Amino acid sequence: MSVGPAPEMENVFSEQDARRARQRAVGEELLRLVEERGDVVVLSADMGAVMSDLRQRHPERYIELGIAETNTVSVAAGMAACGLIPYVVSMGPFGIIKCAEQLRSDVAYPRLPVRFVARLSGLAMGFFGTTHHAVEDIAIARSITNLTVVAPCDERSTQALIRSTVEHPGPVFYRISEGADEVYPDPPEIPPGSFVTVREGRDATVIATGLGVGAAVGAARLLEAEGIEVRVLDAAYLKPLDEAAIVRAGSETGAILTVEEHNVIGGLGTAVAEVLARHRVPARLAIHGLPDADLEVAAPAALLEHYGLTSTGVAARVRRLLAA
Repeated sequence: MSVGPAPEMENVFSEQDARRARQRAVGEELLRLVEERGDVVVLSADMGAVMSDLRQRHPERYIELGIAETNTVSVAAGMAACGLIPYVVSMGPFGIIKCAEQLRSDVAYPRLPVRFVARLSGLAMGFFGTTHHAVEDIAIARSITNLTVVAPCDERSTQALIRSTVEHPGPVFYRISEGADEVYPDPPEIPPGSFVTVREGRDATVIATGLGVGAAVGAARLLEAEGIEVRVLDAAYLKPLDEAAIVRAGSETGAILTVEEHNVIGGLGTAVAEVLARHRVPARLAIHGLPDADLEVAAPAALLEHYGLTSTGVAARVRRLLAA
């Protein structure tokens, strides 16, 4: 079963789309790093269109390995062991879901500074079918010892997180959302392991990650018109987790809704529930994400609407939480 019309397949990776992708934060930041530092190299697993500017200007610092994600990670591990800082750019559906063993054993166990950039995460390729949903990756990434996990919510936070983690001594996994609403006008300061308070509020807290942050901000604006003040926290770091912000939100507002473009099992909501239980915070909690079921197939915007990962969908869940 599908939700709404799917785009024509031949237009999915058109030159126009590729040009737009080149202007996005990932390509810009990696190009900047390559031009500023002599130890940064970029490896692509069939993501050449996104990195075409870098490939043309610095071909000696770019390696294309094609549809060979697991090999790409192992190659990056070898380069990191020789003193380089490799950035692996891959499609989310074929990222950590496929490369968990290599990331665990080749990269995270020896604490090598490999950076894994997973684009097209979540439902971004949902029109290709179930195999192209990347909705289990947070759960997998957070379970790997020594792996730092970050999830930018827009292009500015992507820039900020790539810049601020370049000197991190161990591996980093970046979960990149596509088509997210702008949250930050400028790259924010995001200390390691911290959430960012995007909006203050006293009636409830929405802790969101990835494109869920933009939806949460939109929901907070809708609810403000109804007299409901919602605190919005950007869970930019998923590991390490900002436990102090979670405890404070639960204690001060008494109700927390988590929002994520991920399976409701093993993601942000599960992590927040663990923290509240461990610290014995008596706050109401609701997890808003994707059901643990076979997901529908459609264009990403239709899927986000179908599963309520929009401003109106998040606002409705906050109302239900407060009415419980």
